[in-house]
Amino acid sequence: MAVKYYPVAPGYRVNVRSGPSTQHPVVRVLSEGATVPVHCQKPGEWVTGPYGTTRLWDSIAPGQYVSDAYVRTGSDDYVAPRCA
Repeated sequence: MAVKYYPVAPGYRVNVRSGPSTQHPVVRVLSEGATVPVHCQKPGEWVTGPYGTTRLWDSIAPGQYVSDAYVRTGSDDYVAPRCA
């Protein structure tokens, strides 16, 4: 299945973390206007952002997660397979 790319909320520099919670270390920060690939998604810590409150986290690279509350996927549900 082809990986889809989604825009990050405008005006935000989003922290990319090593796992699906704010307790995981920040591995990098996305620049404003970034577009990210969503390889898979998994449940984690609840986060509130510009696109609502969710516990879904998007895997954008191996060991790199961003909260789905900051990614405009157009859905409150899974838009990619669940991460293993």
